[in-house]
Amino acid sequence: MQNPIQAGARQAVTRCVRVQPNERVVIITDQETLHLAKALETEVSMAHAYGSLFIMEDFGPRNTSVPLPFPAPIAEALTEAQASFYIAQCKTGELQSFRFPMCDVVNTYRVRHAHMPGFTEIMMSQGMAADYDAIARLSKTVFDCVTKAKTIRVTTPAGTDLTAEFDPAVRWVISDGRITGDNWKNLPDGEVFTAPKNAWGTVVVDGCLGDFFCDKYGLITDSPLTYAMDNGRCVPGSVQCRDTQLKQDFEAYTFDTDENARRLGEFAIGTNIGLKALIGNLLQDEKFPGIHLALGNPYPDKTGATWDSKAHCDGVLIKPTIHVENQIIMRDGEFCIDE
Repeated sequence: MQNPIQAGARQAVTRCVRVQPNERVVIITDQETLHLAKALETEVSMAHAYGSLFIMEDFGPRNTSVPLPFPAPIAEALTEAQASFYIAQCKTGELQSFRFPMCDVVNTYRVRHAHMPGFTEIMMSQGMAADYDAIARLSKTVFDCVTKAKTIRVTTPAGTDLTAEFDPAVRWVISDGRITGDNWKNLPDGEVFTAPKNAWGTVVVDGCLGDFFCDKYGLITDSPLTYAMDNGRCVPGSVQCRDTQLKQDFEAYTFDTDENARRLGEFAIGTNIGLKALIGNLLQDEKFPGIHLALGNPYPDKTGATWDSKAHCDGVLIKPTIHVENQIIMRDGEFCIDE
């Protein structure tokens, strides 16, 4: 019987990143995720490519008051690589100190990059084992429905009622597992996203949150976090959550990082229909069929948004109904459109 972790690693290497013989491939990992990085390294070797593996702890301590900076030796290796994988756990501050600079290098040198923060064995054996041909077909159908929409309304049983407005000059992006030098992607994959022009209403995050929140809090179904959105921004003083520490952490991240950290930067529809349940890990859960919204960075290099932020905090909403103007494309978390 095929090892499910190795099977997921094989799909990441051969189908998503499409590693070719004699290519140079950089794999960036940490001690906690090293065994999964080794599975990728094995598949890179099987593809007759040259893999270089870097362990983050070799370049300094983590979980300190000073986040680990992106090391020059890794940057240099990426300048000569055709493909790369980042597969490691999330630590406070490393989004700004390590991952954003890494992605800048990847973009500059057009490396086919798979971004896999907070990765686990479950994600390798589930999210990476999905039928990516079916995901691609559904993603294209969703894209065709939303790409010309002026407004989309989202409601959920937990109380979300948000309307987002879109600028035709800002791109919708299909993220279906196919990674190119023009567009690095997260894995597991399966979403269609953009940066909204404006948004207003109430958001209730009852799935999980992104960045370091996911590792610290996991699923927050029993302690959902609520905030008001006006003029495209999270309203100060509107955040509510029974978990007082989560509320404090979210407010500090949202209102203290920079002036755009509270701005709605991503509106996304998950399309990975191979996923059957949330697991409390944002990287996979945001691909679960439904909606996730991110405050902060709008991925300007992908969407064409004209603003930026050092923050990016996703929130997954459970069982949304999605009104694309006069068409409902999802009802209570179930797609109701034909491919």
